[in-house]
Amino acid sequence: MLDVKELTVHYGAIEAIHNISFSVEEGEIVSLIGANGAGKTTILKTISGLIQPTSGQVSYYDKAIEKESAKQIVKEGISHVPEGRHVFGGMSVLENLEMGAFLRKDKEGIKRDLKRIYEYFPILEERRKQDAATLSGGEQQMLAMGRALMSRPKLLLLDEPSMGLAPIFIQGIFDIIKEINKEDTTVLLIEQNAKIALQIADRGYVLESGEVVQTGTGKELLASDAVQKAYLGG
Repeated sequence: MLDVKELTVHYGAIEAIHNISFSVEEGEIVSLIGANGAGKTTILKTISGLIQPTSGQVSYYDKAIEKESAKQIVKEGISHVPEGRHVFGGMSVLENLEMGAFLRKDKEGIKRDLKRIYEYFPILEERRKQDAATLSGGEQQMLAMGRALMSRPKLLLLDEPSMGLAPIFIQGIFDIIKEINKEDTTVLLIEQNAKIALQIADRGYVLESGEVVQTGTGKELLASDAVQKAYLGG
């Protein structure tokens, strides 16, 4: 579904990621793990068209997309939930969700998807008229995920969904990620909480200093001595 080949990205003179290659198969949950500054967020921004790579290729269903605009990439079925959530303050919860469907014209389909989002996140229906900026961190994360799902993506990019959340919210968010995946949405996940990310991942890639240093199934990486020592407190 997604094939990243020899991707290199610079911020000015600084090389953020170096010659990275990895793939995501349709229907998988794939997790990228690594310390802050390993290049994880840069990878997602490059896939979603927010950053242009220095070199390398991003292919989506065998079509090169690394030079396409962010809007075109959303049209093709990739949605990005950014780190820090970035909900639209001054707009209601419902208006934020409707923004996620701004490229769609199928009014009945939008209504059905809105109902589905409310089933995933009942609190959003309760707060649908509330200013999004007044929600708690956990509720804003739910809203950011719901907004991305309103574009009906085939591939969902999630950047640090548990960041700043209370433990009670974290498990709920990851349960919903699994549910979304079961309903035919492929997930590429970046997560500081390596343990919970690898527990739900089919496969994972470990990044250090902008390079892939280890790969395996979620179970293999959870059992890896190097991963346990670096990321799991083992």
